[in-house]
Amino acid sequence: MHTMDRKSFNQAAAKILSREHENHGIGTLGEKTLHAVVKNYVEPDEDYHEVPLEGYVADVYRDGMVFEIQTANFNTLRDKLRAFLPLYHVTIVYPVPATKWLRWIDTETGEITDRRRSPKKGTPQAVFHELYKIKPFLKEPNLSVRILMIDVEETRLLDGWSRDKKKGSHRHDRVPVDLVEDLCLEQIEDYRMLVPPELETFDSQQYAKASRLTVNRARTALNVMYYLGVVDRIAKKGNRYLYEVTE
Repeated sequence: MHTMDRKSFNQAAAKILSREHENHGIGTLGEKTLHAVVKNYVEPDEDYHEVPLEGYVADVYRDGMVFEIQTANFNTLRDKLRAFLPLYHVTIVYPVPATKWLRWIDTETGEITDRRRSPKKGTPQAVFHELYKIKPFLKEPNLSVRILMIDVEETRLLDGWSRDKKKGSHRHDRVPVDLVEDLCLEQIEDYRMLVPPELETFDSQQYAKASRLTVNRARTALNVMYYLGVVDRIAKKGNRYLYEVTE
């Protein structure tokens, strides 16, 4: 087990940001800032970073344990998981923006706007959209998932197609500001933390509302939890299932 350690997280952030400052500017490293900070939080000793293993490169490998930092696209992990899981304990570390501040970069002048807080707030349940992509691996005893809720400052390029150039714009970088929560899903029971306690008998719409997800993403979450045996389908109301958390 691990415990949340904001001090270590802030040290990791300071280390990466000072290095980027020396390299002149945000996100000039080959690796994006959020990924680099999380990797240094998980394992401060860089001797254990980017380790060749079973024909792949592990983000972190130490004492028989692999850590893969994945900000999206869990489907790209499938081949690695096939190779690593029979031999090592693998923890997928997934950072989720809890509160996000946005800054925009004018691509012509290089000017950066002041930061504004985004109304969207992230929740740990965002992980299910990604877990669905590796669903067949989730029952493997050697797999853990760690969700880091992080306040971030995101810079985006004003290069979109709308009049204000924001729609369809590209993200430039995400810089961690603070660690809010560090959750580990090590056993099937741990997934019960991701069912809001006020829900007893519920459908996908109620789960969506309580977890601040879209209904589609709530359905995906319930699909994964049903597969893991965390929730049961107890009835059908129209074309919607009713769920209950298993004992």
